[in-house]
Amino acid sequence: MDTAAIAIRILQLTNDLNAHNHAYYTLSSPTISDQDFDFLLKELEQLEQDNPALALPYSPTKRVGGSVSKNFNTVLHKAPMLSLSNSYNMEDIKDFHERLEKIIDEPIEYVCELKYDGLAISLHYENGIFVQGVTRGDGIQGDEITANLQTIKSLPLQLQPSSNLPASFEVRGEVILPHSSFQKMNAKRLQELEEDGYSPEEITNLLYKNARNAASGTLKLQDSKEVAKRGLDCFLYFMVQNNLPFATHEESLNALAKAGFQVGTYYKKCTSLDEVTAFITHWETNRTTLPFDTDGVVIKVNSYAQQKMAGNTSKSPRWAIAYKYPTQQVTSILESITYQVGRTGAITPVANLQAVQLGGTTVRRASLHNEDFIKELDLHEKDTVWVEKGGEVIPKITGVVIENRESSSTPVCFITECPECGSILHRKANEAAYYCLNEAGCSTQQIGKIAHFVSRKVMNIQAIGEKTVASLYTNGLIKSSIDLYNLTIENILKLEGFQLTSAQNIVEGVKATTLMPFEKVLYAIGIRYVGETVSKKIARYFKNIDAIMNATLEEINEVGEVGEKIAESLFNFFQIQENKDLVQNFRIAGLQLEIQQIEAGTFQPLLGKSIVVSGTFNTYSRDEIKSLIEKLGGKNVSAISAKTDIVIAGEKMGAEKLKKAQQLNITMLDENAFTLLITPTEAENNTENPTLF
Repeated sequence: MDTAAIAIRILQLTNDLNAHNHAYYTLSSPTISDQDFDFLLKELEQLEQDNPALALPYSPTKRVGGSVSKNFNTVLHKAPMLSLSNSYNMEDIKDFHERLEKIIDEPIEYVCELKYDGLAISLHYENGIFVQGVTRGDGIQGDEITANLQTIKSLPLQLQPSSNLPASFEVRGEVILPHSSFQKMNAKRLQELEEDGYSPEEITNLLYKNARNAASGTLKLQDSKEVAKRGLDCFLYFMVQNNLPFATHEESLNALAKAGFQVGTYYKKCTSLDEVTAFITHWETNRTTLPFDTDGVVIKVNSYAQQKMAGNTSKSPRWAIAYKYPTQQVTSILESITYQVGRTGAITPVANLQAVQLGGTTVRRASLHNEDFIKELDLHEKDTVWVEKGGEVIPKITGVVIENRESSSTPVCFITECPECGSILHRKANEAAYYCLNEAGCSTQQIGKIAHFVSRKVMNIQAIGEKTVASLYTNGLIKSSIDLYNLTIENILKLEGFQLTSAQNIVEGVKATTLMPFEKVLYAIGIRYVGETVSKKIARYFKNIDAIMNATLEEINEVGEVGEKIAESLFNFFQIQENKDLVQNFRIAGLQLEIQQIEAGTFQPLLGKSIVVSGTFNTYSRDEIKSLIEKLGGKNVSAISAKTDIVIAGEKMGAEKLKKAQQLNITMLDENAFTLLITPTEAENNTENPTLF
């Protein structure tokens, strides 16, 4: 295609994809399949990559992120973003109405809207194009986060052609994190924290506490690619008055909806105080059915002329007020307390409650954190307790109903022995948690450590799951992760429930771990707080396990982004002889204990190959794979064609790509096969040359 034809195609794809996005994310009425959408988006990405000067400012490719901000510019708001006065009872709403009646000598209509529990933003549009987005900040000035806001798929980058909005205008709204996105974020966070060796109590403190805070933190991320992964959404609810062509707030909401903004259906025009009360009452009961958090109702005077009559105070408008719902709380009965043992030996008490409905879910358990928390509550057996959710991921006990306590009830006493192995528990200095120090003899700890070792994100032995680990441990075939390397097919077949194929897969899966890179081995060892990302940084800094084991605490602290807590844990781990012995046994088993160094330009197993990378991976990130491909002589291409030599296929590879690769009979490699292909033989390895990374 010539330049003119390419520009026309880019314009067509951009407009079509934006229309499909609007239909899917704002109207909830898809007009194209996901596969077809992805195919068109890939075509546009390739055209823009080859012709960057022709890319449009409202291209849907901006929604995947890409820019990294070292800091955010501070922007003055053209009009202050005032906060609303809050009320917590209907008497306040009645007083609000009566004050307005004294100022406005005519019937007053209100628009009642849900109060979204998110982060306030201000959006600026020029000639129908989104040009700038700013946080509320202190109300006078905020941070410019345009690149991050562009990733929100319900936010229009280009307005609908039929829009009757002004050429230049400002609209304000709220960025939220839907429940589904929040749950995915915390599920990922939970897995990472567990794998990094945090105790259940620490995990409770380190999980994202509520969707609002998670949304706020996400918008402040400096990498817009990461923002795009979080699944933010937004609702727009207010146009800044500046010669707007509307008489009422309701008219402006309708115009915003027609222009492509998501205003939702959660608002209503009310002509009386009784209707306002009915709206508040309805959503107090039904807000738990919503796919996002809301903590109240905003009541606004509908007429812009009447808003002007009412005016503003220095802090808030007189023509609007927020009714806040009380935090959701219920009472339940403490039936028992269970004590959980983590793989690091940390003991966490969990309250088992009489089942109760709270926030749209059934609650049966709540964390009790530690002994100090139990003492602060003055918790007794069979107590009636207050349970609160209020945006929290894990329900929490906030108090005790003392008047309901039975006279014969006795205080809850924290256990003194490990519930798994019976060892005396110890409380470390400056920590609230108790620990079982019988690391080698406590079955729960050992099974947890081995399960971590074989897990998907660590050594990725797919044939061994937690149940298999427990079975092998219980039957005496393994007592630690190093014992996996002594497993034989014959020994496994002696156990009930194992067939020849499964036994072979286990042995082969263990053998394949010798190809895993050093950073994965370091992660697999299971040092507390040394997670996947930290393992990569430490491995690439020290280059080999011996340098790490011999490093001083000060030297470990010099590694970028490794804090004192992690450094101390790593240093102390290798002061223990048993842990040094474990490393030596891994060395004998053939695991990689140093960064594999390859001379660039000498070892070129991918020379001249056109390679497509698709899906998600465990050992490497997509960017790392692409970097390796280039350094080993290959060429990265985005689309599968007859000229493609290899497809590196990860999990969740697109069905259309898979089908096309199979039709063209293209060589497909999974992650393990790719690792094997790029691993040099002893003759090819050159330890005196720079690493690939």
